[in-house]
Amino acid sequence: MFLTIKVKLLLGLFIIFLIALLSLNLFIVHIIDDSNEKIITEDLISLKKNSNIYIKQTFLINHFTNDQIYFQQIAKEMVEELRQVSSNEISAYTVEGQKIYTTNLFHSNETTENDLKQALNGQTAYTISYVNGLANVYFAYPVVIDGKAVGILRFSRDFTLLYEQSKQIIRVIYYMTIAIFAAAFLFSYLLSRHITIPIIRLTQASTEVTSGNLNIDIDVKRKDEIGQLAFNFSKMLNRIKIQIHRIEKDRDRLEALNLHRKQFFDNVTHELKTPLTSILGYAEMIRANGWSDEDFFDKGMNHIIDESKRLHELVLKLLELSMESASEEPFEWCDIGSILTSVSEGMAFKAQRYQKSIRYEIEENLAVLGNKHKLRQLFINLFDNAIKYGYPHTAIEIKAEIRSEMVNVIMTNQGETLNKQDLDLIFEPFYRGEKLEGQERGSRGLGLAICKSIINDHRGYIQISSEDQRIQVNIQLPYERSEGSEL
Repeated sequence: MFLTIKVKLLLGLFIIFLIALLSLNLFIVHIIDDSNEKIITEDLISLKKNSNIYIKQTFLINHFTNDQIYFQQIAKEMVEELRQVSSNEISAYTVEGQKIYTTNLFHSNETTENDLKQALNGQTAYTISYVNGLANVYFAYPVVIDGKAVGILRFSRDFTLLYEQSKQIIRVIYYMTIAIFAAAFLFSYLLSRHITIPIIRLTQASTEVTSGNLNIDIDVKRKDEIGQLAFNFSKMLNRIKIQIHRIEKDRDRLEALNLHRKQFFDNVTHELKTPLTSILGYAEMIRANGWSDEDFFDKGMNHIIDESKRLHELVLKLLELSMESASEEPFEWCDIGSILTSVSEGMAFKAQRYQKSIRYEIEENLAVLGNKHKLRQLFINLFDNAIKYGYPHTAIEIKAEIRSEMVNVIMTNQGETLNKQDLDLIFEPFYRGEKLEGQERGSRGLGLAICKSIINDHRGYIQISSEDQRIQVNIQLPYERSEGSEL
């Protein structure tokens, strides 16, 4: 049988309260009984003391040779006198237990004569009788004169008022205890609801989550541990949704990567197969025709040489890309400014052939930790792309400076605006967008992939943006203060 936390909590509290109520009631009854017994004992001791004083005085005034006989003779007078003084009903007995005299209102039976039996044995004792709402105490003790028992006195004292008061006190305490425990139980019930309701909501929410529903709202607004738990649960759900979104993006990215990988190998195969097929075709035709057709021979040999150069360049690019991905050459201090200046001046001649110019603004002491040859190759590839794909009669602008502990290089040129798809895939090997396809014969789409690999090796960042026929390359490399630079 499944018991909820609410039921368990209420059941446990009810059992605790019930046990506490019974225990408290028994404890109070025990205390009151002890108090009553003490009051009765003290009262009876005082009664015995006073009656003994009276009896001894009587024996001193009227001395007799046989005290037991004398006790029997004065028993009636003595009992009536003590009755008047103590307001109790009294009986007098011989030492053998024979009744000598008793007052008219003295009532007793065999069940209440235990005190008399003990008095016959020389002991002082009392018996409590509670019948029909009346509480009577029977008190008996042997009367001793000069060390010898001469008779027994037995008192009947009414303690009904004391016991009624005790019952009233117990009743009031009992009702107050029930009221207090009822209020405590009601408070515990409300507290249990206050605790269990949000837990039930969290349980329902967790059930929804296990069913795959993450779009749930936990309406628990409390500033305590349960409120913190609900907040953490909601935060966990948001993290799970974010992670699932990332996983879905990674899945799509992996699918796109697998597709791109296939396209990459297809492109490599195609790029290698095309010149090889052309070379093989011309070589077979030259072997078949021999030297008989000199014009065809010259044409074929030129074609074989051109295709071989193109194939050689492609293989070098692939090897360069592979080396950039796996290279672990040690780095050294490099001045980006001097490398950029040298590359800018070297690429100026090619820019002139494409009717373009290069302008640069470069700060001094742009120190980074890296490989000079790779960084030089990085800027050569970027300049090469800017020259080949930019508009004629425009300028390629370079600006390099230190910003926020990073060497920031910005290359800007004017050219056809690239769409978002081209910008997202522009660093992928062999990728050539629709606007880039066919603009430059011989391009293999490997230059920017090599640039990206170099930047990654140097723990840097590269981004290409395109807007309003303006293309901008933003490069950031960690600035490393060289030993000779000023602080």
